[in-house]
Amino acid sequence: MITIKPKYDVVILGAGHNGLVAASYLGRAGLSVLLLEKNDYIGGATTSQKVFPDYDAKLSRYSYLVSLFPEKIIRDLGLKLELRRRATGSFTPYIKSGRHDCLLLSNVDEKQSRRSIVDLTGSDREYEQMKRFYNLSRVFAEHSWDSMLEPLVSKEEMKLRFDLDDVSREAWRSLAEEPLGRALERYLQDDLVRGLVLTDAKVGVFTHPHDPSLLQNRCFLYHLIGNKTGEWKVPVGGMGAVTRELEEAARSAGAEFLTNVDLSVSPDRTVDLGGKKKTIEFQIDGKKQTVESRFLLVNFGRNVLAKYSGKGYHPEAVDEGSVFKMNMLLRRLPKLKAKKYPPEQAWCGTFHSDEGYEQMNASYEQAGKGRLPDKTPCEVYCHTLTDNSIVSPDLRAKGFHTITLFGLDAPYSLFSKENEKMRKEAEKKFLESMGQWLEEPLEDCLAVARDGSLCIESKTPVDIENSLGMYHGNIFQDAPTWPFATAKEQAGTWGVETEWENVFLCGSSALRGGAVSGIPGHNAAMKVLGLIQKASKPQRPTLDVELSRSI
Repeated sequence: MITIKPKYDVVILGAGHNGLVAASYLGRAGLSVLLLEKNDYIGGATTSQKVFPDYDAKLSRYSYLVSLFPEKIIRDLGLKLELRRRATGSFTPYIKSGRHDCLLLSNVDEKQSRRSIVDLTGSDREYEQMKRFYNLSRVFAEHSWDSMLEPLVSKEEMKLRFDLDDVSREAWRSLAEEPLGRALERYLQDDLVRGLVLTDAKVGVFTHPHDPSLLQNRCFLYHLIGNKTGEWKVPVGGMGAVTRELEEAARSAGAEFLTNVDLSVSPDRTVDLGGKKKTIEFQIDGKKQTVESRFLLVNFGRNVLAKYSGKGYHPEAVDEGSVFKMNMLLRRLPKLKAKKYPPEQAWCGTFHSDEGYEQMNASYEQAGKGRLPDKTPCEVYCHTLTDNSIVSPDLRAKGFHTITLFGLDAPYSLFSKENEKMRKEAEKKFLESMGQWLEEPLEDCLAVARDGSLCIESKTPVDIENSLGMYHGNIFQDAPTWPFATAKEQAGTWGVETEWENVFLCGSSALRGGAVSGIPGHNAAMKVLGLIQKASKPQRPTLDVELSRSI
């Protein structure tokens, strides 16, 4: 237990990965930093946990892949992270002429990917068109990615960066100005290929290809511009390894930590946001504590901040989360009906099920009417085929694996009234979705706990909101934002500012927040350091003072 000082330069509420990034930068700059965490562990959603107590396997319980974490932050903080490439990008089973087949897109063998699309469509035209389409996101990333760690530029200025050639202008039009569905339908003809591409526009949010809000475009960009490649990699050691490195960096920089912190020590506000100095009251080990800081960083959503500030929270419809998460432990990999590729190759990428383009249009409509879709689109990840260090040597020798299922078109509204009942129904439907492609029931391959229950954990948007405070289970905290300013007053800011002086968002609810990126943590730290630097500069005398000195 640390000795709590009465004053700190910076207090950070929440020790998720963004808070750790901010603490590392600020501590390295010589500021005193205190992180207050409500849980008994560090890391928030970026954590590895022993989900099934009877087995020595640490699953990345919430977040599980890394793409948006800038290499610059890794270098700046000296993080020793190994982010491992998955050999298979995606595997999508289908039935053609009554036979089970599959589309496999490889991360290491372009010829294999081309052959797989030819087998599906009968020619390589769709493959060439898919390359042309994905080149748009690559071009978008080239023009926008570096700005994620800089003050926001206006939409007009960002658009000018694309006014270079026809391809750049097409990238801007297709991804930033018109609904993504138009470009998808312009470039691609095959329903399965269209659906495969569309999934990156739907993961975590409730949207459709022609959504006029362009929520789907923003979500798509989040999934495709990371480090200018958009490739999603497996962190060796699980997400807990990311947190451990960041925690070590923060502690080495002098940051102090308190866990099991309760901010709710009185019925009125426990955080004074209005004063020049910020006063934070909290309780730990049954004792009331008070600290004061010059800067306050908030590493949770605007919905939680509203509770502590006494202000109302006014979310938009697009802020609703849409996710059904299932963590599972397998005794063995399930056998597939499609025999073209070995199971290890099929399962090590992103396994897509019921994610055809028109099928997802139907599932969106059905979920929007308040019922579980007839066919529930989902994708499954088996990370132990890329990094088996998250299970014990004994389990590895026996052939155990972990898999994670992420369900789409599962909005918060479906679960808000009868969460327990709907969770069971959804779990059954998602297992059925996967089961249609298997030679054996998925349940037969699952590990069994001592009490006889299957090693399967399901979480709805309601569960995610209850566990992590994410508004309506939105894994981005709010709807994903553009990598540029959409309002005049945002241009030139870091996107972390609040209505209160020296109170900044350092988590996913900041502009350009969301996913495991560290970007808002970095940007909040830069905002604080910029203000300190500005305050330390001697002010130029005014003209009146200069004149008086000359007389």
